[in-house]
Amino acid sequence: FEKEFVQFLVINGITAEDWDKMKSHEPDHAEKMIGLFSDVVFEGILRKTEFIEWKSKVEIRTFHCLADKMVLVGLKADAGAGVDFLDPAFIEQAVANPPAGIRTYTTDKPYAKRREEEIFDMLENGCVISDGKLYKAIATTL
Repeated sequence: FEKEFVQFLVINGITAEDWDKMKSHEPDHAEKMIGLFSDVVFEGILRKTEFIEWKSKVEIRTFHCLADKMVLVGLKADAGAGVDFLDPAFIEQAVANPPAGIRTYTTDKPYAKRREEEIFDMLENGCVISDGKLYKAIATTL
């Protein structure tokens, strides 16, 4: 991100010489600038995020993060189904040939906050950014 950071400094009117002085003489201000840059980078990542997912031993929730709403497609095992959605090999087998005792479900909801804020909140609560392959695989079984 060096190139992007240099662009960020230029946009904020900070030359290379100014940056060197700031790091030496105003380390708190330099840290603040790094924090602002991190926020900009993370916001960009969230804007580009299209799919996220959450897994437990007995349930998978995959989300397609559209512009105006989030679509959930999931798998949930009945009690005693003997599943392990934390095992990638089991997930692959279950999606290809769902065993008895697994329900597939879907729903959607509009965002209650800004799209990026909701995605961030979900990441804070255990979701991870994904490539969407699992979402698409589950969606085809509906």
